[in-house]
Amino acid sequence: MPYTVYILFSASHQKHYTGFTSDLEQRLISHNELGSGWTAKYRPWVVIYTKEFSDKAEAMKYEKWLKSGAGRDFIKHL
Repeated sequence: MPYTVYILFSASHQKHYTGFTSDLEQRLISHNELGSGWTAKYRPWVVIYTKEFSDKAEAMKYEKWLKSGAGRDFIKHL
C-alpha cells in the first residue's frame, strides 16, 4: 500500500499543514469538509506538495523531517 506525505496550504490564512495518508483524496475531504480540529479553522485547503512512499515508516520519517527546521525551510520555498 502506498503512503503519501502531503503539504496543504490555506491561502486565506497563510497557513501550511503537513501530514501523511494512504488515501489522499479522502484525507483532503476530511480536512476541507469533515472534522472540527485544527485544520477546520483554516479552510479551504489546497494540496501544494506530495511525495509517495511504499513504506509507512519511511513516510512517517519524511513527514517528521518536513516538520523540522530544515523541512520548514523547504516548505517556505514551495
